[in-house]
Amino acid sequence: MSDGYARRVVDDELDELIEGLPAIALEGARGVGKTSTAAARAQTAYRLEDAVERGIVVGNTARLLDGEPPILIDEWQYLPESWNLVRRAVDEGAAPGRFLLTGSTSLEAPPTHTGAGRIVSVRMRPLSLAERGLEKPHVRVASLLSGERPEVGGSTSMTLEDYVSEIVGSGFPGLRGLTGRALRTQLDGYLERVVDRDFEEAGHSIRNPAALRRWLTAYAAASSTTASFETIADAGSGAAGRRPPRSTTITYRDVLERIWVLDPLTAWLPSRNRLRRLVAPPKHQLVDPALGARLLGVDADALLDAAPVGPRIPRDGPLVGALFESLVTQSVRVYAQAAEARVGHLRTASGEHEVDLIVERADGRVVAIEVKLARTVSDDDVRHLRWLASRLGDELLDAVVVTTGPAAYRRSDGIAVVPAALLGP
Repeated sequence: MSDGYARRVVDDELDELIEGLPAIALEGARGVGKTSTAAARAQTAYRLEDAVERGIVVGNTARLLDGEPPILIDEWQYLPESWNLVRRAVDEGAAPGRFLLTGSTSLEAPPTHTGAGRIVSVRMRPLSLAERGLEKPHVRVASLLSGERPEVGGSTSMTLEDYVSEIVGSGFPGLRGLTGRALRTQLDGYLERVVDRDFEEAGHSIRNPAALRRWLTAYAAASSTTASFETIADAGSGAAGRRPPRSTTITYRDVLERIWVLDPLTAWLPSRNRLRRLVAPPKHQLVDPALGARLLGVDADALLDAAPVGPRIPRDGPLVGALFESLVTQSVRVYAQAAEARVGHLRTASGEHEVDLIVERADGRVVAIEVKLARTVSDDDVRHLRWLASRLGDELLDAVVVTTGPAAYRRSDGIAVVPAALLGP
């Protein structure tokens, strides 16, 4: 590792994979830290986003194979043939740890299909709460997934105000430490690049950037909901009430997912189905809740005031609760990936029962997590977890309520209560 690099949760995964695999691709939105993480272990680097460096290799892409390994090909999508070049090198017997690739765009017709089984993709997201150094985590998702019902303890001085500061403060490593106007300007610049440059680089020109910005703002207002895309389109139609054509909004959604700005949470549909009549719409999430807050024009004080803001999207509770759930969801996904687990959400067709996060092991057994913007937990707050336990039996490994409270503990019914800052990988 290079001097000054702050180790990430994903580094443990990379350490395991690089010992046995010749090519690994780190994928995720711009600004999540892919280049720093890859560069910390690379001995040779080709940075293809730089026009000068790209120009040097464009006439002779084979030179990307030259150098001391690991060889980093940074932002490979600027020279798509680099992917197939690496794939062929793997086919010809490249040694483990030979190549690291990073990419901020999954292209519409990606060459990744031809690399299946040869180039392994690893997802990176913004800094989780555990990676931000706020507290030492006391409760590990990996332990919860073990099925051993670990002891739960620890305390934190983090308050609701602190969590709201983390929501608006962003998990993009390059923005940590910025406040006030400097932070707002950087977030605005990020969003402007999404609208003005990233769409075109992904192969789609935008005729009406203002309409895209309105749609993205409506999507931010729908954070942590399963609102239909028709509802989002209506909310983003603007003062004139002109809703974009469905074909346009589908393009918005598809491209924003390919450049990792949207990070929707899919529904959990168990393979060994003891549950019937579950519904499968995604729960809407942006890659970083700070982007949602900025799109909606709210700062920490406005979130704490809980005044109605932005496009009208039906949701339970104030916006601050939705964005707190976004923050916890983003963190849990980082921890679950480290444990080789997947994350989804659960909702019955009637809407009678919902569970915010279902973390699923490869064998189908799960940990269920509810997210509550509260310091204390009542019996009513755990009713959905109790219902799920009655349906799943031993397949429910553990049940957790993540809160803004001061202490981690287990209730008398066995459900763990864990402050968000004390949860880790």
